[in-house]
Amino acid sequence: MTVNRREILKFGGMALARTASPGLLPGFQAAEAGSGQSAEEKADYTLRIAPVTVELDRSHILSTIGYNGIAPGPVLRMREGKVVSVEVINDTDTPELVHWHGMLIPPDVDGTEEEGAPFVPPHGKRRFQLTPGPAGSRWYHSHAMAMDNLHKGAYTGQFGFVFVESGRDPGRYDQELFLALRDWEPFFTGAMDDEDDDTHDGPLLEKPATLDSDPDGLEVGSMTYSINDKTLGSGEPVRVRQGQRLLIHFLNASAIENRRIALAGHKMKVIALDGNPVPTPQSLDSIFLGAGERIDVEIEMNNPGVWILGSTEKAVRESGLGVVIEYANQHHPPQWIDPPKSRWDYTLFGTVSSSSPAPQQTIELIFEKIPSGAGKFNLWLVNGKPYPHEREFVLQHGARYRLIMRNRTDDAHPMHLHRHLWELAEINGKKTSGVIKDTVVVPYYGRAAVDFTADQPGLALFHCHIQQHMDYGFKALFRYA
Repeated sequence: MTVNRREILKFGGMALARTASPGLLPGFQAAEAGSGQSAEEKADYTLRIAPVTVELDRSHILSTIGYNGIAPGPVLRMREGKVVSVEVINDTDTPELVHWHGMLIPPDVDGTEEEGAPFVPPHGKRRFQLTPGPAGSRWYHSHAMAMDNLHKGAYTGQFGFVFVESGRDPGRYDQELFLALRDWEPFFTGAMDDEDDDTHDGPLLEKPATLDSDPDGLEVGSMTYSINDKTLGSGEPVRVRQGQRLLIHFLNASAIENRRIALAGHKMKVIALDGNPVPTPQSLDSIFLGAGERIDVEIEMNNPGVWILGSTEKAVRESGLGVVIEYANQHHPPQWIDPPKSRWDYTLFGTVSSSSPAPQQTIELIFEKIPSGAGKFNLWLVNGKPYPHEREFVLQHGARYRLIMRNRTDDAHPMHLHRHLWELAEINGKKTSGVIKDTVVVPYYGRAAVDFTADQPGLALFHCHIQQHMDYGFKALFRYA
């Protein structure tokens, strides 16, 4: 029987988890729900921050900090525009922050220290209200600074999906999955090969004529990976039948790396980037996600067998970043086929002409790295200096801006602007329009331009979504005049 997505939602999160393979989706545990707004009544959603264990496989159990006893945390379903109350309980010894990534909400509930959001105190709690939106795939995660503590912030298991319902989605999917790509047990290293930038063959428009020859500081690496809380081959497979249509919401929840993934033997039709529908959906052999990015895909299950969905990097896939997709009545070992090599190109999903207003002002942003400029670690600069930037980036309410991001470093940086959405205008000289995102990977020695309207008054944090880069200078505050 084909199950309509609207029918699935009638039964709530736990029924949906069973429909979408229980072994893969522990995050579908329902958050506590209630109808009241007073302190005496339950909040609509409760998130409890506390130590958790994650059983990646039977021989590998790790300890971290998570939400509601699990990592990833529960998938939270909200209705666009309907005010909800959230209570965050902190059962740890350190102050915490919960950031609602991709939401257009005020700075005091956005969950960042730089914007002035209050901490949730150790062994304390805090309740707040937010109006979810826009519709689509969002996520929540810790925004605490980690610096050289690899047991804090985004290095922990404090992350989870938020799906904001619009009420306009017709459904028509047989299964809906929320799959988070994750690395665990981070460590400092000076010898990690960076093979996942996926942008090294670009035009290198911003590569300096003379490169800094000083040795790099320590970076953060990992050799332990999973999709949600299971490594490849552990837990239950995703069980499908021929002719089914899957809707998969992917999230790169890594604090460390960008990733390319594929489903062997199948194409994935990209229908949304960062939760926002794209003007021109495309069917691709593989997709690329910067840290913090989300991609929604449709997949027609039309190639019976037992297949691997996972990283296109062999070492990463075999170290856990994958999941088995098993057709009914197919019981042989899972198969992997390398997808054709291709350059990731946001402009495939855009249009030639834009109905958006032209930008009225331009802000140039130059990214640079000082090797070992922060002692053992690299120092990251925006326009020649690390955070803070005082009042350098001041916005006029209602004005349309173009940010031109010039990456003069040998990393591809997933750049995120809080509390705003931007429209991609150019990647490495290739123009486009209509692609709406909140996080954009600026290529290795490359350039990206995005347009946005300054319509969310208050402080807005701009930063690289690699935790170590952000912690060591790679961020700035945008202010409203």
